[in-house]
Amino acid sequence: MSVAPAVTTVAACFSCANTALLPELPPRELVALDEHWRVAHAVGAGLLGWLVLVPRRHVTTIAELADEEAAALGGWQVRLSRALTEVTGCAKTYLAQFSEAPGFSHLHFHLVPRPADLDPQLRGPGIFALLGNPAHPVPEAEEMDGIARQLSACLRGDL
Repeated sequence: MSVAPAVTTVAACFSCANTALLPELPPRELVALDEHWRVAHAVGAGLLGWLVLVPRRHVTTIAELADEEAAALGGWQVRLSRALTEVTGCAKTYLAQFSEAPGFSHLHFHLVPRPADLDPQLRGPGIFALLGNPAHPVPEAEEMDGIARQLSACLRGDL
């Protein structure tokens, strides 16, 4: 059985830099947290509620996860999907993992609330047209903080 340190960071990594700032992060960067994972609103996403699930230590592939991190992963994915459904009313949640964008090689999982009325061209893999695309503006920080607070409350069972 492998044992991972609670936090290992790399200075040039966006995810590690944010994790190192705990607990000063705004709600959008700290939707939820445990000893292995941090949940944040995605950066540059043109859809309110688009989350990323990020290991608290620096890893770049799923194969690098310690057994304890891997064991917690599925539970987080289901809990976050349920919370997104309850809070946003989405028809589905999409789950994806690539970690290939420049500056974002830190392993992370996208959990995307797919609205029922989403343009069919943006469904499935097309959803990534909403990420980093000026034609789909990013929600304001206050909006992301608001949904982060709602999702946090839902995950705690307060809703």
